[in-house]
Amino acid sequence: MKLLSLLIIFLVINFGGLALGNWFMGNGPQTQWYLSLNKAPWTPPGWVFGVAWFSIMVCFSIYMAYLYKLIPEYQVILLFGIQFMLNVSWNYVFFNKQYIALGFIVILLLTLVIALLLYLYAKPLKSINLLILPYLLWLIIASTLNGYILFNN
Repeated sequence: MKLLSLLIIFLVINFGGLALGNWFMGNGPQTQWYLSLNKAPWTPPGWVFGVAWFSIMVCFSIYMAYLYKLIPEYQVILLFGIQFMLNVSWNYVFFNKQYIALGFIVILLLTLVIALLLYLYAKPLKSINLLILPYLLWLIIASTLNGYILFNN
């Protein structure tokens, strides 16, 4: 399959996942429950999340297109699928169900899956690995935000 076709497929899946996660989240960030939580002092303003996720998913889609073009194996799709499920489910678990501890576990697992992708495919992808770093860094920050809420509420 051509790289451009793979890129389009991963863009559709990743942005579809963001839309699905947003739908599962509902009005979570504007609810009294969330607004009353003791949040980390480094919590960015709400608009940053949209900009960050848009940028991350563009970079991640390019990364996945190159990865699957180079290594079209089941393990790549399996890790991508696990990542997808964890990413989408965090919104539901944290905002919709308000399970802060389970949300923390989900985001830590998601961070580990992204770190595993980076580790497993670092050599064959070389400089393309730079495209997954924003996702990993954002998840580390998001994990600290979730962890702060867990331990301070």
